[in-house]
Amino acid sequence: MILEIKKYGDPVLRKKSIEVEKIDENLKQLLKDMIETMYDAPGVGLAAPQIGINKKVVIIDTDGKLRKIINPVILERFGEEEIAEEGCLSIPNIYEKVKRPSKVKVKYLNEDGLEVTEEADGLLARAFQHEIDHLDGVLFVDKVSNIRKRLISNKLAKLKREALKALAKEK
Repeated sequence: MILEIKKYGDPVLRKKSIEVEKIDENLKQLLKDMIETMYDAPGVGLAAPQIGINKKVVIIDTDGKLRKIINPVILERFGEEEIAEEGCLSIPNIYEKVKRPSKVKVKYLNEDGLEVTEEADGLLARAFQHEIDHLDGVLFVDKVSNIRKRLISNKLAKLKREALKALAKEK
């Protein structure tokens, strides 16, 4: 099932996510729904907070290998700092340059509950960092320069107004 992607300004995007305690059929269905939602959007990553669920669950597909990621932890950030353009399904039509380490070492559980440790570079390393930031309530626009923030502030304010208006209608 394709789920609604929460937009900038929705408070759920700023909450810290909680760890998944058990991998059950409900979680596996959530993963399926997240995959369908991400591909439909289309995107290369999606974190559970982006669909309004406060759990440490992420999916990423940057290289034709779909990763179902539960309770991820970045063990190490290394390599040179690289600046690259990022976007986000929760912040439509805004793309900004973000500086991040070029490589990461990540530990997580897969959907079978097995621990996976993976080193990544390039787009995959960036996606890991971007999606894991979501689990801590951090958005890529928080990492852009102050000048760029000022330049996109009107667009962000408009997205926030629209998100809050949508939330008010739901109540």
